[in-house]
Amino acid sequence: MLVDSVLIEPPMNERAVKAAMKEAERRRTKLLADADELKVARTRATVGALLDRWMNQHEIDATTRMTYESQIRMYIRPRLGDVPLVIFVREAAERLEPFYAHLRRCRQLCSGRPFVEKHVQDDDHDCVAAKCRVHVCRPYAASSVRSIHAILSGACSAAVRWGWISFNPMSSVRPPSKPRPNPRPPTSEQMARIVEAAWATSPEWGLYVWLSAVTGARRGEVVALQWEDVDLQAGVVRLDENYVRTPAGMLVKDTKTHQTRRVAIDGPTVELLRRRQQDCAEQLAALSVPLTGRTWVFSARPDFGRPRDPSALTRRYSRLVAKLGIDTSLKELRHYSATELLTAGVDLRTVAGRLGHGDGTTTLRHYAAWVGAADQAAATTIGARMPPGLSQRGGSPDRPTKRSRA
Repeated sequence: MLVDSVLIEPPMNERAVKAAMKEAERRRTKLLADADELKVARTRATVGALLDRWMNQHEIDATTRMTYESQIRMYIRPRLGDVPLVIFVREAAERLEPFYAHLRRCRQLCSGRPFVEKHVQDDDHDCVAAKCRVHVCRPYAASSVRSIHAILSGACSAAVRWGWISFNPMSSVRPPSKPRPNPRPPTSEQMARIVEAAWATSPEWGLYVWLSAVTGARRGEVVALQWEDVDLQAGVVRLDENYVRTPAGMLVKDTKTHQTRRVAIDGPTVELLRRRQQDCAEQLAALSVPLTGRTWVFSARPDFGRPRDPSALTRRYSRLVAKLGIDTSLKELRHYSATELLTAGVDLRTVAGRLGHGDGTTTLRHYAAWVGAADQAAATTIGARMPPGLSQRGGSPDRPTKRSRA
């Protein structure tokens, strides 16, 4: 049932009643049109049914699919799964914008009242054993909420193509604004401390941190390196695979951008890789196993039969920098590489190519705030080309005087 009402404005005289009746008639006409649309709705499907069909035919990476499925299961389906699609089309903004705002306050969608997590009203319940604790609201990241928005928008676009609905209502819904990039790359001095501490732990761990910093490669791209990807003669590393976690377990796939790139490395890095290759060959020789081009460069197994887990390396790096008192993360090694290159005056296209960005737009958006030294050098350069001596005179340049008429 569709219901609406119109208030008679004060002073509630005859003129106010006529105005209210006119507005009521307008709204009645709109309600009749809405009712007709519901009666002849092209589908009786729910939002949940739409998401099921869309996910079955949507072609996405395994890791992206895992993220989408998790967000649908944890957030979208509990709130919208049973909502008829035709109702959702009419009320998309009204339903989603408060939902997004709620997620930005607390990812658990709590009521805002204090409560104890995992607490059960039972005489046999042991809060210590169950690790009960007072709930603390943790906001869902804006980028994650935008991912939920993208899921619903993509599903509704498909529904339009299939003829289920006449238009995509997500265009009228305002998602959270894009978060401003706030990278925290270590300084050159901090990077030296990090590499030294990693190397003191083990040469393999030190080489992984070193190679991540000098190439700017993603963590899964570095652990997916095999010796056939390393050309020690030419001083080039080929990055064409990524080791990622999927619902089926760890998987070697193509890179995030689905492109192969070749990154040049310097002489010291070549020498470190050559030493690593010799160490791997000696370790495998003890097992009577030859080193081949398909041998992984970084592996926790004695026979190098599997790459290292990227998540384990992230946790290991976090423990390392925390011990050193440095506030950064493993992902920031990409930021460090880009920052150092841009600061040194390397052109944007080259930096973007090393990082695997499609163009310089992404590179600038994430790293433009970290090129202060290069900007200062630019200011010095342009200042040196200006007319000399003006700052000493303390005034503006002499203006030419008009010639007097004869």
